[in-house]
Amino acid sequence: MSDMRPLRKTLLAMAETDQRVRAELVREGTLFLGYHPRMAEVHHRNALQLTSIMDVVGWPSPEMVGTDACDAAWLVLQHSIGDPAVMRRGLALLQAGPPNAVAPAQLAMLEDRVRTMSGLPQRYGTQFDWNDRGELAPREIEDAEGVEERRRAAGLPPLAEKLSEMRENMARAGQRAPSDFAARRKEIEEWEVSVGWHS
Repeated sequence: MSDMRPLRKTLLAMAETDQRVRAELVREGTLFLGYHPRMAEVHHRNALQLTSIMDVVGWPSPEMVGTDACDAAWLVLQHSIGDPAVMRRGLALLQAGPPNAVAPAQLAMLEDRVRTMSGLPQRYGTQFDWNDRGELAPREIEDAEGVEERRRAAGLPPLAEKLSEMRENMARAGQRAPSDFAARRKEIEEWEVSVGWHS
């Protein structure tokens, strides 16, 4: 196999840029005011680069680039929300690939994100949003009775524990429920349609 060090370096740099820009926007207090253009630009640029990588090597596995760079590739994929084809392709590669390509929890989070953005219920309860009561809550879950069993199998903590953690994080970051839930939901759905998640 050819030298994968340049690919490893590229993946780590992509994830570093993502996290650096996110941290800057958190400090400015602007990250949660819709999909920030700076964040969207980083996500899109990274998605295009990840597409080129997948064209050449498929999924950059831990054996190929190391666990940390593989995790970086997953982060880039998980944040490619403006590029549905990239997220769906990455999910398909990971589902078809060796079981150790990413952690089961990472695969569960990716599957849930693709499903919820496609207008489908999630399976593991990893995707959260504000509800019409002004509370942060999991988005719709398919077979909600079996969610804890699926979460355990994927190495995820109990849903109530994760929800408590998410609410604390949101409060610490100063994120508040939208004043008009219906308008926010409509805006999100219109954006999902505009980038091709669903019609």
